[in-house]
Amino acid sequence: MAAVQTFMDDLARLSVVVREADYRKKGYHLEVELTTEQLLDFAALVRDQGFYPVFVSAVHVAPAITVIYQFACFEFPCRIMARLPVSDKGSVPSISSIFDGANWHERETRDMFGIVFSNHPYLEPLLVAEEDADLKPLLKSDAALKSSENIGWATVPAQEQDVKP
Repeated sequence: MAAVQTFMDDLARLSVVVREADYRKKGYHLEVELTTEQLLDFAALVRDQGFYPVFVSAVHVAPAITVIYQFACFEFPCRIMARLPVSDKGSVPSISSIFDGANWHERETRDMFGIVFSNHPYLEPLLVAEEDADLKPLLKSDAALKSSENIGWATVPAQEQDVKP
């Protein structure tokens, strides 16, 4: 499939870490690790390749909260799970300028985890009341945190895998 190879080549040019995952076990074909600097280019790339956001959320793990993005495609069978550790400032760029549908996902993630999506057009509370905006109900206590290595993400280094959806 030429479209798949073009997409994989484009991912390689972004220098993102890509790992193949067993869809039957994980629910996605590719796992992508992003940095803040790569996020917007990655989002534009997946949009241009016919992907759409399935969800945006987060998981509270040690050492930092991680934003989780999942994308699916109509053009070829592929689901991508991308993750981005949140900076010390608690902020990541908004992808709502690339995907309108990410708008409310980002607002919900802000409500539940306190993550600020910079350049979001309307980052107001979506689910929690205004007076509870600092509540952050899905943050865990330090004693309940798991390390990011212990939550079931793929662990085989990308160099050891033939990455194809």
